[in-house]
Amino acid sequence: MKPRVGQTLTSTVDATTVIVVRCPDDELDITCGGAAMVDPRGPEAGTSGTADPAQQGGALLGKRYAADEFGLELLCTKAGPGTLAVNGVPLPIKGAKPLPASD
Repeated sequence: MKPRVGQTLTSTVDATTVIVVRCPDDELDITCGGAAMVDPRGPEAGTSGTADPAQQGGALLGKRYAADEFGLELLCTKAGPGTLAVNGVPLPIKGAKPLPASD
């Protein structure tokens, strides 16, 4: 799939939903719980698949998940038990930017 900024993606194995915040112009395989994420208004939408038991780390509401090597950033808008991954690599939670010193 070729994601685009602002696109909503939903899991086919649990309730996880994300919004694409930043993405490259490349084809990426974005998964949740081991199954591909899809457009919630598309024909594939719905929790019809089965999750990979090894990919049940969970996605947290309001957290940003980023992979700088892929240039991808996702914002979780609905939490679920599946692990978010891109091209088979689990996405870590993006750390907060440090604030400048106020000396």
